Amino acid sequence: MTSSPQSWPLSWIARSHRAFVFGRRTRVIADALAPLVPPGASVLDVGCGDGVVATLLARRRPDITIEGVEILPRPSCTIPCRRFDGEHLPFPDGSFDACLFVDVLHHTSDVTQLLREAARVARTCVLLKDHLCGGAFDHAILRAMDWIGNRPHGVILTYNYQTLRNWNSHFAGCHLEVAQFSTALPLYPFPFSLLFGRGMHFAAQLRRL
Repeated sequence: MTSSPQSWPLSWIARSHRAFVFGRRTRVIADALAPLVPPGASVLDVGCGDGVVATLLARRRPDITIEGVEILPRPSCTIPCRRFDGEHLPFPDGSFDACLFVDVLHHTSDVTQLLREAARVARTCVLLKDHLCGGAFDHAILRAMDWIGNRPHGVILTYNYQTLRNWNSHFAGCHLEVAQFSTALPLYPFPFSLLFGRGMHFAAQLRRL
């Protein structure tokens, strides 16, 4: 989800991130999410950004369809995308088979609000890629990663990272249960994984109760 973008030197940071981090990250996330999508599913990508992860996911799963929503849709978005207010999904109950969040919920001030909306709109499951924060050091690393990867694009940064216990509380409050959960996401090559990996990233499939 985005606010208004800024220019140089943030544009230089954005180009460097795309050149050295973005490609591997998007491929790994798409690989992790592809097995979690139900067969033939219609998917809503909430906070889809430029749509690259969704496009890579659709290439791995040609049986599914994906569209997105964003606060400020990007003209360069690679999937069909419509505007939303960041809190309420503009669709009736059960409009999609699945809803997808890729590093979106930690940018919200109220994780449960948007997760509850996804549970309402999704008939089958919610797919989630996000962070796990185990303490102050994790928070500092995640904060730095978020700033480098998102600030140049004007993404709203609330740094609202959750512990595993927090996540489970949010899931229960939205009547969702964990069907699949993995922290085996090799987003960064060795030795960078020793600092930026460490089980701080997860992909999950959440089923409606």
